[in-house]
Amino acid sequence: MLTFFRHLLAGALLSQAAVAKQNVLVICIDDLRPELKCFGADYIHSPHLDALARRGRAFHRHYVQAPTCGASRYALLTGTYGPSGNGALFERSKKITHPSLPAYFRQNGYTTVSVGKVSHHPGGRGGPDWDDEAIPEMPDSWDRHLLPAGPWQHPRGWMHGLANGEIRKNAQDMDLFQSFDGDDSSYPDGTAVSETLKQLELLAADKEKPFFMATGILRPHLPFGAPAKYLDYYKDAQLPATPHPKKPEGKTTWHGSGEFMKYNRWGKNPNDDPAFALEVRKHYAACVSYADAQVGKIIAQLNKLGLAENTIIVVWGDHGWHLGEHAIWGKHALFEESLRSPLIIVSPEVKEPGKPSTEVVESIDLFPTLCDLTGQKKPAFLNGTSLVPQLQDPAAKSKGFAISYSPNARTLRSANHRLIKHNTGFLELYDHRTPDGETVNVADTNKDLAADLIQKLEKR
Repeated sequence: MLTFFRHLLAGALLSQAAVAKQNVLVICIDDLRPELKCFGADYIHSPHLDALARRGRAFHRHYVQAPTCGASRYALLTGTYGPSGNGALFERSKKITHPSLPAYFRQNGYTTVSVGKVSHHPGGRGGPDWDDEAIPEMPDSWDRHLLPAGPWQHPRGWMHGLANGEIRKNAQDMDLFQSFDGDDSSYPDGTAVSETLKQLELLAADKEKPFFMATGILRPHLPFGAPAKYLDYYKDAQLPATPHPKKPEGKTTWHGSGEFMKYNRWGKNPNDDPAFALEVRKHYAACVSYADAQVGKIIAQLNKLGLAENTIIVVWGDHGWHLGEHAIWGKHALFEESLRSPLIIVSPEVKEPGKPSTEVVESIDLFPTLCDLTGQKKPAFLNGTSLVPQLQDPAAKSKGFAISYSPNARTLRSANHRLIKHNTGFLELYDHRTPDGETVNVADTNKDLAADLIQKLEKR
């Protein structure tokens, strides 16, 4: 208990020198598993993300609130639990009860800029092509909210684009993966990252106001397209076997990977074709390395502009992604692979940089953390807990659990277990201390533990 209060005091006594006019840069990466070299995946080429982990704190047990883009980003951008669907932010925009994370910083004197996919729709607007300024996804949040679509014509085209302006019309006519022998600008992230670099230059020129900037990197979102040079890293790579590749028995949140299966797969199914499964995994890995290279460009620009020492950097994966675990290729389930994603924070408050935290934390913890790091009062409506104690001490304890949800169920992840409670009342309970992991439901034989976890879930 004494240690806990020491950590609270440490968070309250952040030096004014450390927080004075600190800029904030949040890099959101779509569909990113915690499969990076700095998270233990030695076969992944991710030097720029690895460098950030060495400078800051990587959270190896970070969980998102929902296994889908819109609802997960809602939680990050509001600091609260919320609706479970991709339209969560549009739903919020019709009845705003409190400021979003960027809106709060804007109210407190920050210039706020967004580039790419930060909220669910790239560029943050509705309409048939997601570019209608009369339908904002996050009203009052951004001074500038940008998505240069380039040859992909509009945000909707950019979102599912392949090389050189190819737009998804009918998914079955678009290849599941692609490796085009061109430069980084041949894929959609090229246009957004170029704009990010321009916006950083504009922000650096303003010596009076700090900035809050969020930028979204699309890959490794489907379809898995990246320049060929990134696939070269994996041509002869030995990837580990996929754990628990069979479809689970009994009632679970398993699904048939509809988003993945609707693309052109050349008549192949990775669940019964190991060679094709390996191809898919290597193309996903190539997209991760492409995303990592984009992060490198952004950090290089920070350094060039003299902003690195005065900018808090956050790298956040919006959710995980199954690559064959439980016979799923995608997200949308309440298994570990859908809900665990990378989180890296670089700040002057990080002590013992490079050492990871292995405590269970969740995305809603970021809003209060950034308030603490920038010396701002934390709003009363927040559901999360500041991660400053873990930044100051990699061994500091967290609250010890994370909550996530889908339309049909909710889940609580503790240090050792995952409880899933379906809307019907059916329970799944998995023991992560055993090799079975999330394949054997032990709810019937651990009723006291299940009841305790249900109580925690309901209380939150």
